[in-house]
Amino acid sequence: MNPRVPWPDERLIKAAQDGDVTSLTTVVLRSQPHVRRFALSLCASPQDAEDAAQEALIILYRKIGTLRATGALASWMFRIVRNECLRQVRRLVPRGGGDVAAEPEAAAAPSAEEAVLHRLEVERIAAAVCALPPDQRQVLIMRDVQGLPGKSVADSLGLSNAAMKSRLHRARAVLRHSLTTTDRTVARPVGEEP
Repeated sequence: MNPRVPWPDERLIKAAQDGDVTSLTTVVLRSQPHVRRFALSLCASPQDAEDAAQEALIILYRKIGTLRATGALASWMFRIVRNECLRQVRRLVPRGGGDVAAEPEAAAAPSAEEAVLHRLEVERIAAAVCALPPDQRQVLIMRDVQGLPGKSVADSLGLSNAAMKSRLHRARAVLRHSLTTTDRTVARPVGEEP
């Protein structure tokens, strides 16, 4: 991956929007290194990053005609990659309900309000996880979301067990602080100072 590859210029993007297949192919190829680099900085693992980058490039290929401003390609692509990484994290977060047979009251369908609140909570947690620094996000997702053993996480990231535990502790602390801060912000009446 060559970081010196420039983003496609507006003329090339406009030609791709107008249906020129060669221009469209060039736009996708020139966007690819930037999209991959951004995905690697956001996603939990290189495999997730590759999946998010590929999905973003497919969306670019299919929907470049919907891009309103040719100068907005980079921000549009980064938003798509971010959404893909968030989608992957949401997929890993349990949807709740657990074992229905173990909890008879869980058999009742949640109300529409409960479903909306649950979805908002999952999105809030996913956004907080995505906001973590990449090294902390990787450890947290591998250990706490995917449930991998600490030794496996340390080995796969090339860390000592102590370094992995330290990184995980920092990630949990930052995540806890972030979620607590947003709780206070949401609970505070409008106009009240923090």
